[in-house]
Amino acid sequence: MKLSQLLHVLRASADISGEKSFVLIGSQAVLLALEEADGVLTMSDELDLYPSLAPEKADLIDGAIGALSAFHDEFGYHADGVSPETAVMPADWMDRAIFRCFGDITAICPDLHDLCVSKCAAGRDKDADFVRVLLRDGYVAIGTLEERIHLLDATKHPIEKIVAWARRRHIENQTGAGQS
Repeated sequence: MKLSQLLHVLRASADISGEKSFVLIGSQAVLLALEEADGVLTMSDELDLYPSLAPEKADLIDGAIGALSAFHDEFGYHADGVSPETAVMPADWMDRAIFRCFGDITAICPDLHDLCVSKCAAGRDKDADFVRVLLRDGYVAIGTLEERIHLLDATKHPIEKIVAWARRRHIENQTGAGQS
C-alpha cells in the first residue's frame, strides 16, 4: 500500500461512516510513522482501522470497502474494519500514539514499538518479516520492544513467549537468518 492509497481508504471510510477520526492498528499504519518504508513493510493491500469515537461502525466500512468488495476489485486495496480489541498492545499505547491530520480527517496510529508488540503477539510469518525489518533498520530497539511487551496483561498474554519471539527476530537480523 502507498500513502495515497491509505488516504483514499480513509476518505472512503469517512464517507461511509460519517466519522472523521480513525484508529489504524495494522501494519500499514507504518506509512504514517515513517517517511519512507521498506517494501516488506508496505506489502499488505489492507488498512486495518476503526472509527475512534464509534468503533461499532467498522462493520459498515468492512461491508462497503472491505476484502472482496467492489472497491477492492476496482482499486486492488481495501479497508479491514476491526475493533479496539483486535490488536494486542500495552494499555497505555494511546499515550504514545501518532496523530496525523489530512484535511478534516484524523488518523491515529500506534508508535512503532507498540505496533511491533501487536505483531510479536500475533507471531505470524508475515509479522516476523515486518518486525525484522523495523529492528534491522533501527526504527525499533529490542530493549524498548521488550519493555513494551512486559506492559501487556500477563493474565491474558504469554509475556515470556512473546519476548522470546521478538528476541528471535533480533537474533535473525544479527545472524542473517530469516532475511526477507
